[in-house]
Amino acid sequence: MTRAADPAGAGDEGAPTPSLSGATSADTANQRAVKRFTRLSRWVMGIGWLLCAAAVIAGVATGVLTSVPRLREFLEGFGVFAPAAYTVLTAMQSVFPFLPGGITIIAAPIFFGPIVGTISSYIGNCLGSFAVFAISRHVGRPLLDAMFHERTLRRWLGWLEHRHFTPWFAAAIALPVAPDDLMCYLAGLTPMRWRLFVLLILLLKPWSILAYSFGVIALLQQFLPWLGV
Repeated sequence: MTRAADPAGAGDEGAPTPSLSGATSADTANQRAVKRFTRLSRWVMGIGWLLCAAAVIAGVATGVLTSVPRLREFLEGFGVFAPAAYTVLTAMQSVFPFLPGGITIIAAPIFFGPIVGTISSYIGNCLGSFAVFAISRHVGRPLLDAMFHERTLRRWLGWLEHRHFTPWFAAAIALPVAPDDLMCYLAGLTPMRWRLFVLLILLLKPWSILAYSFGVIALLQQFLPWLGV
């Protein structure tokens, strides 16, 4: 009588026994990375809020923030270090959002004028987007669960399953209608290649920056002309 065939690998004494230790180790490492990042993020955001509040209080007390010309004169005293510092701050803001992203974009042309301000904002936002994409690709979905509200994630996570995610992502980056940082985190969870991501950011990011910057400047000139924007 012929014996029924054993399940695959059941009769092979030398076959390795499947183990979950590798997957468990990877999950544990991911959890530790998420905890470290969120802890660092809370510290950076807290310090950022304190520094911003101190800067506003000092600016009002000294009169620097009473008009745009006085603010620009103050910043010009630092030379190239002022726009360079702003660029670094903008990049950090994408990773550690201690201020709404739109505020830093709007502030750039007010601080440094339309040309230098737009260039500084563009470079800082691009660097921040690259950093967010890299972090998301390295850590994965658990980071989004730790950083964003559940309601926000429910609203945007459906994009990952969309067959046309890349065109939608491109439109979201070009137009000031979606949270750019969250979109970059989502892109990091997709198979999108680095080359394509960098190309989309470099080519499309300027349009949303220009829309934010010059749209707000036009409103300020119309309704608050005494600011001297």
